[in-house]
Amino acid sequence: MQIKYTLPLLAVAGIAFAIFTVINSNQPTPIASAVTEPASAPFKTFIAGAGIVEAQSQNIAIGTPLPGIIKIVTVSVGDKIKKGNPLFYMDDRETRATLAIKQADLSKAKAEVEIAKATFNDSKSLSDMAEAVIDRRAISAEELLRRHNAMLITKARLESSLALVQQAEANVAETQTTLKRLVILAPVDGDVLQVNIRPGEFAQAGSLNTPLLVIGNLEQVHVRVDIDENDAWRFGKKNKAVAFLRGNRNFSVNLQLEYVEPYVVPKKSLTGDSSERVDTRVLQALYSFDRKQLPIYVGQQMDVFIEAPDYSTPGTSQEPQPAQGSSS
Repeated sequence: MQIKYTLPLLAVAGIAFAIFTVINSNQPTPIASAVTEPASAPFKTFIAGAGIVEAQSQNIAIGTPLPGIIKIVTVSVGDKIKKGNPLFYMDDRETRATLAIKQADLSKAKAEVEIAKATFNDSKSLSDMAEAVIDRRAISAEELLRRHNAMLITKARLESSLALVQQAEANVAETQTTLKRLVILAPVDGDVLQVNIRPGEFAQAGSLNTPLLVIGNLEQVHVRVDIDENDAWRFGKKNKAVAFLRGNRNFSVNLQLEYVEPYVVPKKSLTGDSSERVDTRVLQALYSFDRKQLPIYVGQQMDVFIEAPDYSTPGTSQEPQPAQGSSS
């Protein structure tokens, strides 16, 4: 009797549980609140762009002209450096050994010159003695010619020896230049921003995805702002610009235009916006600001808003200012 009613009750309970599960699963997922409120433009009409902070000298990626093993790294992140200061040394043992060989070749070439000079002086003396004989019957014409030709041969050998000395000196200078190139020097005054090498590691020459070192002049920082090519015609060099620190919109600073790069380039620093296109091309404007006003670091992104005239308003007489050339 109990079994007769148990099965229907279980079926009803299963149907009720299924209905409950379906209803709960159809509930809309709550939208997560933003960690920080996004910055809002302080202008009625504006151009918005993503800006990235970089050094005044731009971020200089240091490389090496010759591949090899890193011997010594003389700088650390944050160090102040002067132009010409050594940044790191490459392993130079092979080059120094080659230099010793080239210097020995130079010494040998110089010794050959001394021998050639002595030989030339001897043959020249014999030739001069023969030429000085007044009585031509005392010396045959053949002997006179032989001594003269011997002098010419020794003179040519002397000139060849002098040329070999020049060649040996050039070889020594070439090796010394290679030795100097194994010491990588700072091209400008600035700060060490990044160090990606350690002693004993192999350093590749040429352009690298990860530079060996990054340096830059941080006396003043710039903000490189990407302006969409569709908004480039609205951009004016004299228009006001404000940058907001990402993560806290309460930190903002007025920007001063330094210059505009007139060549429109493909956009590289994508912000992740769903409406952003990979094939977007941008006009890049560089602004400066007082770094002391913001707790900011090189490489951070900023939200930049540039004031722009409202051309949609009837009767607007202001003409667009084409962004051509550069101004400091």
